[in-house]
Amino acid sequence: MSSGSAYRTVAVRGRADFRLSVTGTERLTPELIGAVESLCARVVEAPGAPVVILRLGTPRASVVAGPPVVEPAAIHLVSRWQRSLRRLERSAAGVFAVAHGWCGGTALEALLSCDYRIGTPDLLLAPIAAAGEPWPGMIAHRLTGQLGPARVRRLSRYEGGVPGLRALDAGLVDEITQDTPRALAAAVAPVRRLDGPPPVRRRRPLAETGTVTVTRFDEAFGIRPAAAPGPSRRRPGQAL
Repeated sequence: MSSGSAYRTVAVRGRADFRLSVTGTERLTPELIGAVESLCARVVEAPGAPVVILRLGTPRASVVAGPPVVEPAAIHLVSRWQRSLRRLERSAAGVFAVAHGWCGGTALEALLSCDYRIGTPDLLLAPIAAAGEPWPGMIAHRLTGQLGPARVRRLSRYEGGVPGLRALDAGLVDEITQDTPRALAAAVAPVRRLDGPPPVRRRRPLAETGTVTVTRFDEAFGIRPAAAPGPSRRRPGQAL
């Protein structure tokens, strides 16, 4: 097991299970990116049907004074971070999330990369303008690709954050429950039984036929510097 201040990867009981925790309040660092890359590499080598479980968010009490200000990241780190998330999305693993409390920045981007998303009753998804996202537009791009422009526009009105039940209604999470262990066990069970095709075979057609194809992810990342202020020039919390 390897650990850091905010994230860790660990194999569980010898199964092909891998876990990663991301608070969303941490800086985008090589260590955080390396944790995702290491997890992806281990998934490739895992036998059977690997399962990845992401635990995302931080207690809302810790951000009661307002969204955390995340220091802007260098462009090469942002690019590497996006590649690591894309690698996770394209992996053969079933990727599940348990999100709680305040979930923004890196945690929100990771949430949007998962196959199945479980939220707790206190879940609050950070609005785009205050998410502390490592690069302007990537969270917006993922949201638009998954929900469509109209629904994202409606969600953007929630300046204080998108509550869990509203996120459930929008399809950003699949269920809200206090009993996350039970919900997670039920969600993971079909993958363990190898029912149906691997998650990646169900995931790719959805991504390839959604609105995300209007502007491919890599192309969107490339055009954002011309369309929005760069990390070094945008003030913390400045709306996009």
